[in-house]
Amino acid sequence: MTTLTRILPGDRIIRLQLLIIVAVAVLFSFTLGGSFYSIGNFQSISSQLPILGMLALGMGITMLTGGINLSVIAGANACSLAMAAILVAHPDQPGYFALAMFAGLAVAVVIGVLNGALIAYVGVSPILATLGTMTLIAGLNILLTNGAVISGFPAAIQYLSNGSLLGIPVALLLFLLVALLLWVLLEHTTLGRSLYLMGSNEQATRFSGVNTHKVTIAVYVLSALLGWGAALLMMSKFNSAKAGYGDSYLLVTILASVLGGINPDGGFGRVIGLVLALIVLQMLESGLNLMGVSSYLTMALWGGVLILFIALQNRKS
Repeated sequence: MTTLTRILPGDRIIRLQLLIIVAVAVLFSFTLGGSFYSIGNFQSISSQLPILGMLALGMGITMLTGGINLSVIAGANACSLAMAAILVAHPDQPGYFALAMFAGLAVAVVIGVLNGALIAYVGVSPILATLGTMTLIAGLNILLTNGAVISGFPAAIQYLSNGSLLGIPVALLLFLLVALLLWVLLEHTTLGRSLYLMGSNEQATRFSGVNTHKVTIAVYVLSALLGWGAALLMMSKFNSAKAGYGDSYLLVTILASVLGGINPDGGFGRVIGLVLALIVLQMLESGLNLMGVSSYLTMALWGGVLILFIALQNRKS
């Protein structure tokens, strides 16, 4: 075994991440005192994590097959713009609310099928296929809206970011529910097993009787649907939709997936590892923000961490 993720079994990676969480919490408790554990800081973390988490799950599930989805954020914005246009044109009408949700789902499915078909049937590499669709979708998003913001959504949308149950934000609960359902799919369904097998050896998986083309399309449709979930949360948080929302998240979704123990070559990784990696990243970002560190420097640090981790993964044991 030559990669770090294979040297460290899944349970050991999770234990390592838990230790990192404790270490980060202790470090910031000394440097920031009680401000790091304030209600306001918790609310900041809990408002950022669900959106980034949905996008990271959408990225991570494609990386499990040895692929990648660079279009996940552009696709999420396309979904939000489609839903926003209908909601704003027909406010407070339940029938059109349902139509808006269906329109967002339809956009996600079309994007997922397009990505999957390019990879499975045309034979385009995942990074090039999704780079192409990302550029296409981002261009269409700006063209159709002229870069304008669409705002003013019904209370049902706003409740996702403003509501809470037993003191826990609804958005965070929704993310945890989606993560749980994805864990069940990956660990306890035929599709999940086929997905891991493809990541380990796609040719052997095909010879074993698995329709790898259908699995590829299913994975990219699922990734796009997770982007649709992120679109709803972004609409709720900002009470608006725009072509450029979330662009800075692309690097962090890849970083969270890799730090979460997902092998970029595919075949290995767990949802719980990705969730813990997201918690680590959000704690670090929040702590650095409280310390007055520039957000641009934080992004630079994320890039450095990603390069370092990939270098460690490719280091010979």
